[in-house]
Formats: sequence, C-alpha cells, structure tokens
Amino acid sequence: MNDVVVTGVGATTPLAGNSLGHWQGLLEGRSAIATIPHEWAQSFPTRIAATMAVDPDLGFDPRTARRYDRSEKAALVAAREAWICAGLGEEPVPTERLAVCIGTGMGGLTSILEQEHRLRTEGRRKVSVFAVTRTMVSGPAACVGVEFRARAGVHSVASACATGAEAIAMGADLIRWGRADVVIAGGVDTVVNAVSLAAFGALRALSTRNDDPPRASRPWDVGRDGFVLGEGAGALILERASRAESRGAQIFARLAGVGISSDGYDLVHPRPDGAGISAAIDSALHDSNLDPAAVTHVNTHATGTPVGDMIEVAAIRRSVGDHPVLTANKSTHGHLLGAAGAVEAVTTVRSLFTGLVPPTINLENPDPALDLDIVVGRPRRLEMAAALKLSFGFGGQNVALLFARA
Repeated sequence: MNDVVVTGVGATTPLAGNSLGHWQGLLEGRSAIATIPHEWAQSFPTRIAATMAVDPDLGFDPRTARRYDRSEKAALVAAREAWICAGLGEEPVPTERLAVCIGTGMGGLTSILEQEHRLRTEGRRKVSVFAVTRTMVSGPAACVGVEFRARAGVHSVASACATGAEAIAMGADLIRWGRADVVIAGGVDTVVNAVSLAAFGALRALSTRNDDPPRASRPWDVGRDGFVLGEGAGALILERASRAESRGAQIFARLAGVGISSDGYDLVHPRPDGAGISAAIDSALHDSNLDPAAVTHVNTHATGTPVGDMIEVAAIRRSVGDHPVLTANKSTHGHLLGAAGAVEAVTTVRSLFTGLVPPTINLENPDPALDLDIVVGRPRRLEMAAALKLSFGFGGQNVALLFARA
C-alpha cells in the first residue's frame, strides 16, 4: 500500500489570512471572536462570531471575484498556499495523477440568500449567470480542480462539521488505492449570516456571551454555553511518500491512519456513551499499526457545548488512555463548521512538525469530569511520536486522523 505524507499546508481563518499567521495566533492564545457589526444581528440572542481576518476577495480581481462564492474563494486561497508550501509551483504534477478532495458543510448558502433576495426584489433577470456555480455544494472542490487542472478526480465531501477531516481521509485513500499521486484535500465554510445564526440559535447551540466575545468560546469550562460560529478554509497537500522523497520535498508528517464511523443515533446529539467516537479512533489506530501509547497529543473537536465536550474526553480515555496531552483550537477561532477538521488538521501537522502544542484559552473553571492533561495558558513543548485529530458532525459522523512524525 502507498504511504501518504503531508508536504504542504494552507489556511485562511479568523486569526490570519495564511497558515503561518494562523499558527502564530494560536501560539499567542489570541481570540478572533468579536461582535458582529451588522444591524441585522442586533436583535439576535447571539451577536458574536469569528469572521476571516483577511477578505478572500483580495486574492482576485473584481471581475473574477464576482464569479465565485465566498466559500470558493476561501478554498482557493488555502489551496494556493498549500500548493506553494509543497514546492509544487516549481515542479508541476502530471494532471492525470492530481486529485482534489475538498468538502463543505453548508456550501454557497450566502450566495443562495443573495440570489433569492435579488429574485424577490428585482426580478428573475437580475439573478446572476454564476448563480448555479456559486451555490452548488461541489463548487469549492470544482474551483480548485479547475485552477490546478486536476484530472484524477475532483471530489466534494459533505458530512457537516466532520467534513474537512473526512475529505482528508478520502484524499489519503485515493493515494493508497493508486488513483492519484498528489491530492489537494481540505474543507471550507463561510456562512456567518443571519440565517445560519438564527438556525443554530434555534437549536440553542450557540454561546450567548455577547458582553465578552473573546471569552465566549470555552471548551471544557463549567461556564461553557455553546459554540461560536466561525468561517475559513484549510488545505493539505497529500502526496505519495515515494514521490515526495524522490523530489526531496519537505515532509511535515505522515498520515499514518484514518478512521471513520457513524453513531446511528440522532441528527444533532452525539451518542451519549461515545462509542462512535471510540470506533473511529480504534479504526485509525488499527489502520496505522500504532500502539495507543504512541499517541502523545490529541487535537480535539471540543466546541464548547455542555454535553459534547465531555463525551469526547471519555472516548479518548477509553481508546487511547490517560497519557495524551489535549488542546482545543476552537477556543480561539470559534467553530469553522466544514472547515474545522481541515484547519485543525493543519494545526495538528504543525504541532507534530515543531513539537509545540498551542494552548486552550478561556479554560478557567475546568469541568469536574475533565481528568486529562490540557495545554492551558501558553504553548507547551512536547516530544511527539504521533498526534490524533478528531472531528465530529451532525448526523453522528466521526472522523479520526492519525498523523505520525515523518
């Protein structure tokens, strides 16, 4: 079977417009959550969110920018950075061996709302000629595929908040199966808008700590009251190991194992016993041939919801043990939905490569059931053999990505 390595990383997030700036923001423990400045938000129970630090429009001329949804532009920004990071700009990939696997949880929802408003207020002739390509769920993957001339398959994954991680898992399989040598894999979501805020608010899933936005996202804290909506995109360049080695590429990590499971329990709530999460972790461990003792660090899904955070902790303890060091990136940049798993995979890879684990912020009063080691306050230097990235989504989707040192 073909080994899979990571040779490039890219991201645009609420902390920064590139992956290195995002990493620095995490190490500093800087919160990107702020009050929503738009008038429509003023009557909402939740009036805070984490929007991208750099408008993705800046990477496009105005005429081109009109063709793409915000999610498509963000996906292109992340993919371009990852491509350059991997050194593939100087060494082209045969297009028939290049694939794309980029997912989105909610697609071009912003464009759908814009075009519906035009139809209602100005008539059908004012609906954009780009409305279809801006609103199709496969749009981000398609745009990346066209730009990089990928001919080994362009795939779009949609598994709610597990999307980005599942897209990476699928990308790894494409290389293992011999269908591609290089895959641009990741996730994106850009839906900080009135409908999304109202919908997640109706589920009572969002924090209402409007008076103190930077301290609103509080994974594992007794005062946690829900997640904070964010937006962004993350991308990895996955490459067949032998190809990466032959061209002398810098290898950030090896994607040693992947695990995917589903709860079969509820559309919103995770299975209370965490068995689905454990199944994904166990599958990734089996796939990697690594012992649980080798997993030094876990980059968690932890969103700051009252129930989900502790179910994840229990599953980690059951499948991996009580030795891993944990962190929760969403405390700084909020929940990026379909982009979360991909952006946090970028972070996990950087942690493994540098030996640094960014801190969890806002963990002032830990939940009494939190009995694992959490990085708090400042980054921690850690000797890591392998690091686990966990992602979960509505519908009971569970994904575990196990990265090992190259």
